This record gives sequence, structure tokens and C-alpha cells, in this order.
Amino acid sequence: MKNDSSTSAAPLRGLGGPLRSSEPVHTAPAPLRAVVLLEEAADFLVVHLDFRAALETCERAWRSLASDAPAEEHAGTSLEVKCSLCVVGIQALAEMDRWQEVLRWVRQYYQVPEKLPPKVLELCILLYSKMEEPGAMLDVVRAWLKDPDNQNLPEYRALAVLHLQQVLLPLGHLSEAEELVAGSTAFDEEQRRDALQIICMARQQQKCEHSRSEEAQKPNQSESLSHKFLSLLMLLRRLWDSAVSHVSSLPLKKSLLAALILCLLVVRFDPASPCFLPFLYKLAQIFHRIREALFSPFYQLPVQD
Repeated sequence: MKNDSSTSAAPLRGLGGPLRSSEPVHTAPAPLRAVVLLEEAADFLVVHLDFRAALETCERAWRSLASDAPAEEHAGTSLEVKCSLCVVGIQALAEMDRWQEVLRWVRQYYQVPEKLPPKVLELCILLYSKMEEPGAMLDVVRAWLKDPDNQNLPEYRALAVLHLQQVLLPLGHLSEAEELVAGSTAFDEEQRRDALQIICMARQQQKCEHSRSEEAQKPNQSESLSHKFLSLLMLLRRLWDSAVSHVSSLPLKKSLLAALILCLLVVRFDPASPCFLPFLYKLAQIFHRIREALFSPFYQLPVQD
């Protein structure tokens, strides 16, 4: 991805707005060490464009949060810091063209997808959709949307719409999209009607593409059958030419015998059947006439004086 500092700074709103090195982080009277590391990570990402250092600083901050359990009055701040650390880390990975690692990197801190903050989930959906890999987010968003606690969040509707537009429709999961729209309370009547209309249009487009694909396959199949038939004819012709040349090279008696055998094989007559006797009788007459013609005195050469 491009190293655009303005784009990188845009989503950093975990603590109320984009972080700047000149702005102090107002979190609590006794700021956590993770807050200081978050500010350093933001500086590395936005100011210095040192994405590796930003990612490493985020990981140090996560280790700090894991080792030092925050006090009860700082629990809300800790959640916001975790979310902001994930946002910075996601952008750092994307800038280093390591976007494939984003979901695994986030899941190591949020073990179950239902616990992902809405901002982190939104950023992951947009990232994988932009990289044309929406399928990676399918199971994660499914689990998040089905969680009862998440359905009460104000961001639930926006994420449901985002999941519909960026994941389900591009993947062609139209039945699941209809179930989401019809069974979710995130959509009001007007939104539900518009969403169902979009799904209907997508289904019609899918049917048209399927029909065009089948029509494109039919000529290919007919061409394949024609090619196979021509190949079979050429093979039979070569076999026939070979058989004829081989028979013509034999003496006459052997040629006639070979013709008889070939006739028996091709026509598949039964010599023992009564209907075959006339054929044998006529064949014997032909042999007799050929023999007389070959050994007749009229065909002998004149004797020289």
C-alpha cells in the first residue's frame, strides 16, 4: 500500500481524534505506560513513517497492558487504548504490505471475534475488501453480528450494512444476505426494502452471468465432440488403409481367406446357422470360378516354337 501519511492518520480516533506528537493524550490523572507507548507508535506511523517501529511499539504496549492490570477506574481507558493500538498496528502492517497478517495479528489480542471493537472490525472489513479478499472476514463478522451484546451497540447497524455490501454481496452469498436483512433489527422498513431490492438485482445479475457461462460452454462442448469424431474417423481410415495394404500384399488365396475372415468379423455371421448356408454356397462358387479362370488354358501363355 502507498505510504500516505494523511491516509494513515485518518482512522486514529480511538481516543477522540487523530493523535499528534504535540498533543498530550488525556486519559487519566495517572496515565498508563501503554498510553505513552501509543503516542510513540502514532508518531512513528504518522510523522516518521517508520511502520516497523510503530508495530513494535504497539506490541510493547500490549505486553505492558497484559502484565499490569489496570485499576478499575482506568478500565475504560484501557479498552480505548487497546482499540487504538490495534488501529495503529493494522495500518502499520498494511503500509508494509503485510495485510494478510492483520486478522491473525488482531486475533492474538482479541481471542474471540465477538470481542473485537467495532472500529477494529470496520477497519479489517474495509482492508480485506479493498484487497479483494472479503472471504477472510466472513466467519469473523458472522460471529460478531450474532453476539447479543454487540447487537445493542450503536455501531451495529453500520457494521451490518458494511458486511452486506463489502462481504456477502461480493461473495455471492445472497441467501445469507436476505436472512441478515430480514431477521436483523439493524434495518428499518425503508432500509430493509432497499437492501432486498439490491439483493434481488444481484441475484438477477448472477443468473445472467450463469446463463452466459453456460452458453459459452456449449460451443466448446460441440467443438470438442466434433474434434473427437474427426479423430475417430481418421483413426478408422488409417486402420482401413493399413488392412487393405496388408491384404493386397498377400497371395490371392490368402487374400480371399482374409476377406472371408474379415467378413465374418464385421458382419458377425454364424457359419453354423441355416441362414448362412446360401452365403457359403455363393462364396464357394466364387472361389471355383476364380480358380477356373486362373488355371484355364485360355490364360496360359502361348508356347514358343
